[in-house]
Amino acid sequence: MNYDLIVIGSGPGGYVAAVKASQLGMKTAVVERENLGGICLNWGCIPTKALLKSAQVYNYISHAANYGVVSQPVEADLAAMVQRSRGVAETMSKGVQFLLKKNNVDVIVGTGKVMPDHKVAVTNAEGVVTEYEAKHIIIATGARSKVMPNMPQDGKRIIGYREAMTLPFKPKSMVVCGSGAIGSEFAFFYQSIGVQVTLVEFMPQILPNEDEDTASQISRSFRKMGMKVMASSSVEKVEVDGDVCHVTIKDMKKNNETVVDCDVVLSAVGVVTNLENIGLEETGIAFERGKITVDDYYQTNVPGYYAIGDVVHGPALAHVASAEAICCVEHIAGHQPKLVNYANIPGCTYTTPEVASVGLTEKKALEAGKEILVGKFFFKASGKATAAGNTDGFVKMIVDKNTDEILGCHLCGDNVTEMIAGIVAARENGLTAKQVAGAVHPHPTMSEAIMEAIEAAYGCAIHG
Repeated sequence: MNYDLIVIGSGPGGYVAAVKASQLGMKTAVVERENLGGICLNWGCIPTKALLKSAQVYNYISHAANYGVVSQPVEADLAAMVQRSRGVAETMSKGVQFLLKKNNVDVIVGTGKVMPDHKVAVTNAEGVVTEYEAKHIIIATGARSKVMPNMPQDGKRIIGYREAMTLPFKPKSMVVCGSGAIGSEFAFFYQSIGVQVTLVEFMPQILPNEDEDTASQISRSFRKMGMKVMASSSVEKVEVDGDVCHVTIKDMKKNNETVVDCDVVLSAVGVVTNLENIGLEETGIAFERGKITVDDYYQTNVPGYYAIGDVVHGPALAHVASAEAICCVEHIAGHQPKLVNYANIPGCTYTTPEVASVGLTEKKALEAGKEILVGKFFFKASGKATAAGNTDGFVKMIVDKNTDEILGCHLCGDNVTEMIAGIVAARENGLTAKQVAGAVHPHPTMSEAIMEAIEAAYGCAIHG
C-alpha cells in the first residue's frame, strides 16, 4: 500500500493536487470520508449557485411584464429548488470521481489521519483502520461552519450553511448573522423567494472585505428587495420557544437592543478548520491559531508533509486551494512553480447584483500611502445593462497616479463575476490601466464599463 503521494481530502485543493500529481507521474491516492469534491462541490460553491440561479429565474418570471412577457402568477417551490441544487452537486461530484479515475488516482474511502514515518491511517465506516505509506502527504481537510456559543446550532431552528441548503420548509422569516459571501448569498436567496430576512453584521458595513462603495450598493439593493440590513450590530443571544426564535440584537452605534422574532436563524459568521484528530500532534506538525504553518511551497515543519487550502493561512477560497495544490505538487515533482500571488486573488459574491473584486480597496490604498486616481462607471449608463433591465451597480477602478498601476478593481452588477478574470490577468502580467483601456472593448457589453471606469479615472470618460 505504498504511494508517492497521498492527499487527505478531496475538495478543490485535494482532488486538484491528486490529479496534478498523477499527471506528473506519481502513484497517487486521495482519502475522502464523505463526498468527492469536498464542501465546495457538495455543500458550498456549486449547490449555492444552483439555488441562486433558481431565485434569479423566479425573479425574472415574477417581473416578466417588464420585458413585455405575459405570465401566470408564479410560486417559489423551495423543495424543488433544493432537489435541483442537490442534483447539480451530485453531478459535479460524479465529475470529480470521473477525473480521478481517468487519471488513475486511487480513492480511499474513510477518515484519514497522518502518522509519523510517512504513514496515513484510514478508518472506514465499520471502524476498521488501514495504514498506507507515501513519500509525500498533503493535508487538505478544509473547514466547517463556525459555531458561536450564543447561537448553538440545533440543525432545525438555529442552522449553519448545510442546513440552509436543504431546509425542509420555507420559513416566513429568517435572521442571518454574518454578511460575508455565505451570509449575503443566503440572505439574498431567501429574501428573493419571499422570506422576510434580517441581515445582521458586526462590522460597520456588510460584505466587510469589500470596498465601501460596493457594500453600500449591495445594502441599497437588499433594502430595495425588502430585506432589513443591520450593520454595526451583534446577535447577543437566541432563545428558541417552540417554533419561534427570539433574537436579541444589539445596535452598537445606538447602544440599544431589540428583539427580532423569526422562524429560523442562520449562523454565517465564518468557518473553522478541520484540524482535530488528524494526527498533527502525533506527527509533530506545527500549527497556530487554527492554521497549519507552511512555507511558500506548503511544506510543513516535518519533511514530506504538506498542507493546502482552508487549513493554511490565506483566503479560504476554492480557487486559492486549487492554485496552492498545483504549486505544492509541482514543487514536490522537482519543478520550479510560480508562487501563488496572494495580492492578486479575486473574490466573488453571487448575490444580485453580483460582486467581484481584486486588489486594494480605496481605503486600503490610501492607508498604504498611495497617490491614487479613482474612476467609476455606473451601469445605469450602460446600453447592455439597460437592455437587460439590470442597471444596479458600477465598475470602480483604483489606479496609481504615478505609475498607472491597477491597484484595485471593484465590480458590482449583473454577471460581473465573469468579468474580473481579465483584470486579474492584466495585473498578473503587469499591464497598466491605460493599456487595458487602450484595448478595444466590444459594444454593447458589460465589460466595456472597465474601459469607461479607467477613462473616468483620468477625466476623459465619454459616456460616464
